[in-house]
Amino acid sequence: MRLTISGSVLRSVFTLVFYLLLIGSNALRAQNKILPADYSVKEYLPLLEGKRVGLIMNQCSKVGKYLLVDTLLKSKVKVVKIFAPEHGFRGKADAGAKVKNIIDKKTGLPVISLYGDNKKPSAEQMADIDVLVYDLQDVGVRFYTYIATMQYAMEACAAYGKTFIVLDRPDPNGFYIDGPVLDTALRSFVGMQPVPIVYGMTCGEYAKMLVGERWFAGAEKLDLKVINCVNYDHSKKYKLPIPPSPNLGTMAAVYSYPSICLFEGTVMSVGRGTAIPFLVWGHPELVGKCIFYFTPVKTPGNSSPLYENRTCYGMVVGADEKQVLDVLENRLRLFWMQNAYRMFAEKDKFFNPFFDKLAGNKQLRQQIINGTSEGDIAKSWAQGLEKFKAIRKKYLLYKDFY
Repeated sequence: MRLTISGSVLRSVFTLVFYLLLIGSNALRAQNKILPADYSVKEYLPLLEGKRVGLIMNQCSKVGKYLLVDTLLKSKVKVVKIFAPEHGFRGKADAGAKVKNIIDKKTGLPVISLYGDNKKPSAEQMADIDVLVYDLQDVGVRFYTYIATMQYAMEACAAYGKTFIVLDRPDPNGFYIDGPVLDTALRSFVGMQPVPIVYGMTCGEYAKMLVGERWFAGAEKLDLKVINCVNYDHSKKYKLPIPPSPNLGTMAAVYSYPSICLFEGTVMSVGRGTAIPFLVWGHPELVGKCIFYFTPVKTPGNSSPLYENRTCYGMVVGADEKQVLDVLENRLRLFWMQNAYRMFAEKDKFFNPFFDKLAGNKQLRQQIINGTSEGDIAKSWAQGLEKFKAIRKKYLLYKDFY
């Protein structure tokens, strides 16, 4: 016997699901729980009514148990396509890996990669949408590529007359600001604007800054709307419920990432291919100089890790998030890099060209080579930080950490 369900019954089910989401969201608000903006369905749903909608999203884009695309489809929003950032729609691809365009099996929607050769949506890809919704969980670090993806999408919306909506999300590193401000002569996909490594802004605040400072062509033409987070401010530490990418699986890794990722511009491994990436660093040739060791192997999101199946000797940043936060002291730390450079024998091979792009300047490499103290290095970028703070302050949507 075949069971059939009428359209009216389906609409009733979808309506019930929608209202259950609203009830659950209101209950969480009452508990002062920090919520990303995608929980505020009643605030952005009217902006999508009758529109053809594109989504920039991944595995973190959830409203409760449901992916944003499912929530919108159940609410009868006309979603026409999904754009995926680095690591793909499901967040499982290797860092830097090309992600193919696909058809999502569950929804039947096209999923278009915004990484690799197609970083900015084309005129053809934008032709059949009216509104582009951005809902990605960032980590508040300049070289994490989601803010570059956001800027390119904003540029496309400005160029083709589309509305850009940011469903804002808390910044898990939004409780401090540190690091050198990018020298724009070193612009790349891991650093597009003159901001420090840790910039202390949500993606919504960052988007407002891009427009307000006219940091891309046509910014003044963009129809930008930001839906705010709930119960968030920059003094609070927000714990990510879902890992934003394969190698940031814990909050300890998210906190250490701004400092340890600089090692990706060197010969050192950062533990990709282990259970604790971005919480360790090491190299096979440091045998006898460090007692801690690890061996990278193939893992999900790491199909060919650096020094695969070779024992690396180095140091561990911390065993858990408390230890990591204690050693970081709300700042970028360089002593691990300084120790590694001092111990590594072939100093002319220590750095690679990627380091300057990550650092955002050419001075940091030379300062480490010269043996400049961590404190003096920090003083060298203090003036740039003060100028950035004055810009940042104009675009904050939430109470600051000071």
